[in-house]
Amino acid sequence: MTWKPWTFFSVAIAGWMNRQQQEVIEYLKEENRVLREKLGAKRILLNDGQKRRLAAAAAKLGRGLLRQVGTLFSPDTLLGWFRTLVAAKYDGSDRRGARGPEAKKANSIRKLVIKMAQENEGWGYGRIYGELKCLGHKVSWQTVRRIMREHGFLDDPDNPPKTTWGDFIKRHWNTLAACDFFTVESVGLKGLTRWLVFFVIDISTRRVHIAGIHHDPAEPQMLQMARNLTDFEDGFLKGKRLLIHDRDPLFTARFRDSMKAAGVRCLKLPKQSPNLNAYAERFVWSIKHECLNKLIFFGERHVRYVVEQYVEHYNEERPHRGVDHRPPAKASEPPPDQPPDEGEVRCRERLGGLLKSYYREAA
Repeated sequence: MTWKPWTFFSVAIAGWMNRQQQEVIEYLKEENRVLREKLGAKRILLNDGQKRRLAAAAAKLGRGLLRQVGTLFSPDTLLGWFRTLVAAKYDGSDRRGARGPEAKKANSIRKLVIKMAQENEGWGYGRIYGELKCLGHKVSWQTVRRIMREHGFLDDPDNPPKTTWGDFIKRHWNTLAACDFFTVESVGLKGLTRWLVFFVIDISTRRVHIAGIHHDPAEPQMLQMARNLTDFEDGFLKGKRLLIHDRDPLFTARFRDSMKAAGVRCLKLPKQSPNLNAYAERFVWSIKHECLNKLIFFGERHVRYVVEQYVEHYNEERPHRGVDHRPPAKASEPPPDQPPDEGEVRCRERLGGLLKSYYREAA
């Protein structure tokens, strides 16, 4: 058997890591012994949440490893807590209780407490108790705390709640916009001409606005487009606070300063991070695959006409999964209680049938 150099290094690294893990385990065992000596005969009292965490961790190790580690609690105690935890999960005694209005009311309050705790991570039992009282429910704060403790919603001191990126984006949803460029090639008397289309997308509604189309944009054109976007009366970025853009050199310091003066902060994306501008990139993919890649363009007017037709179709007619399968123009409106099911279904066509949408004719 021949040993290759990389095999030797792999074995050496694995041995070193195993030695490090053994040293960590020896340290934790010695730390537990010192803690036992300091406590003496004192009994350690844990609440239900602490027992649950220790039992879940102990079940992964098994009785043999627990004896070796030398824990503060015996393996039988830890595994007993785990069995109790499993039994509580499948306990159906609450469903075998009394029936009637009182039981239904108790179950509805329990479900409401769980719903509020799941949807509002930072709420404690005091806030939920106040919300229930405002809704007319007569329940004590001790009951709310007990329900939250049973379902593990009380704060864990060793694992404080953290804000996820998904929650962070949702909190800033209505103030976010993104922008980018895409290119279109047209045929003319001078050959092929490349047009740069600058667009902005409202992330909350997916509505798109074409800010400008130019064959060779420079800083003066970008500053004019920035002024149009932030116009006090009808600017597309009215009410927005953040504009996401990539590291294109056309987004100059003067462009960002012009936006900032109007109350819109430009957020430049880090290098090599194309997925951070996903909504803008998705629009580029849609317009390319649904429209632009299927046409040959002849001059600037043709480019502008096709792009405008697609954007109207995109904003007014095309349903989007991210806004409950509604067009962006209707995303901010409350959904109808009952979609119309009467009237003849008709097809609306654009660009010679390249873009289609369907609607019901008013009865």
